[in-house]
Amino acid sequence: MATVSVHTSPLDQPGAGDAGGMNVYIVEVSRRLAARGIAVDVFTRATSSDLPPVVEMSPGVTVRHVSAGPFEGLGKEELPAQLCAFTAGVLREEAQHEPGHYDVVHSHYWLSGQVGWLARDRWSVPLIHTAHTLAKVKNAALAEGDHPEPRLRVIGEEQVVAEADRLVANTQEEARQLVEHYGADPRRTLVVPPGVDLDRFTPGDRTAARRVLGVPADAVVLTFVGRIQPLKAPDLLLAAAARMLEDDPALRARLQVHVVGAPSGSGLETPRQLEELAASLGIADLVRFLPPQPPDRLALYYRAADVAVVPSHNESFGLVALEAQACGTPVVAAAVGGLPTAVRDGVSGVLVGSRDPAAYAAAIRAVLARRPLLAAGARRHAADFSWDRTADALVAAYASAAAEMAGAARRALRPVVGLPLGTQVAW
Repeated sequence: MATVSVHTSPLDQPGAGDAGGMNVYIVEVSRRLAARGIAVDVFTRATSSDLPPVVEMSPGVTVRHVSAGPFEGLGKEELPAQLCAFTAGVLREEAQHEPGHYDVVHSHYWLSGQVGWLARDRWSVPLIHTAHTLAKVKNAALAEGDHPEPRLRVIGEEQVVAEADRLVANTQEEARQLVEHYGADPRRTLVVPPGVDLDRFTPGDRTAARRVLGVPADAVVLTFVGRIQPLKAPDLLLAAAARMLEDDPALRARLQVHVVGAPSGSGLETPRQLEELAASLGIADLVRFLPPQPPDRLALYYRAADVAVVPSHNESFGLVALEAQACGTPVVAAAVGGLPTAVRDGVSGVLVGSRDPAAYAAAIRAVLARRPLLAAGARRHAADFSWDRTADALVAAYASAAAEMAGAARRALRPVVGLPLGTQVAW
């Protein structure tokens, strides 16, 4: 099968640039599809002349770097101009093989959907599309200082929604948004929740994790993991931490705030804004800014935390919340998008319906007061999600779409009964 991810590579480190939950999704699903005997080619744009054209990411999963535009300095907003070149690279790769080499196309994000749409028509195979984020939804919950998604993207998403044979939504809420805001056909819109690597993100000894990371055993640790940009709202966590100190000044001796990630998107315009905010709030000495971490190291940060905080303005799902819970760490999260699915309110964490730092401070205190119970609930809740279940559901979607397309092709070739032999029919 062909997986299309134009703007970000599964080889990139999540938590910086454009790499995030979508990268994790593609990596984990591709590996599990390969384990089921489905070879996966992932097409992504080459962003460096040093990248080899082909990289074996894992057995059965090949990443193909397609040259489309300059290697460096090209933002997502500039990529639509390179879709023709990217599509040509994808079609040329398929042309080197016997017809039918790819039997399905799965595109991720609207840019990839545009490419997948053309490949679907050229190869006569079904197009499965996962949006991951939606412009209309993002613009409705725009963070202060963030830029609205352009009309070009909205139109592009509408086109892909109309053309895809199957639309894969992460949650029922996202499926509803696709139907209500984009006119998606409910019969072609499926809900397939993402998963979590339950072998890597596991509960562990919190004291041992803290020892490795240099964190005092008695510290109160609040952790944010993600790209540093207005959409993810790490500033709200800092403001909540400051409010907690106002309410309980003695907490200063123990409080630590870990911010794991790097500036991204509009956050690149003011890369030191979060550090400056910490200083203005008087908590610069309590905040540790850390670069994106590889998965095994990231699991240590989750285990070391008392609470993981996900205060985003919108999330299609929220893989960070699921990873933290799998490590036995309860979550305080915004009650938006897919987070009410990723976090079970009152069982694995607390959902907050306000953007007020005081509300987040209160939610964090509530979790700290019930942490052992919520930690157990977090582990149970995360166990209901796995990438194997995700892969199984996707395989079923691929098979269903292929069978539907084959049936349509057979009907189109069926002879017209009752017409004289040799009659020409305009289809």
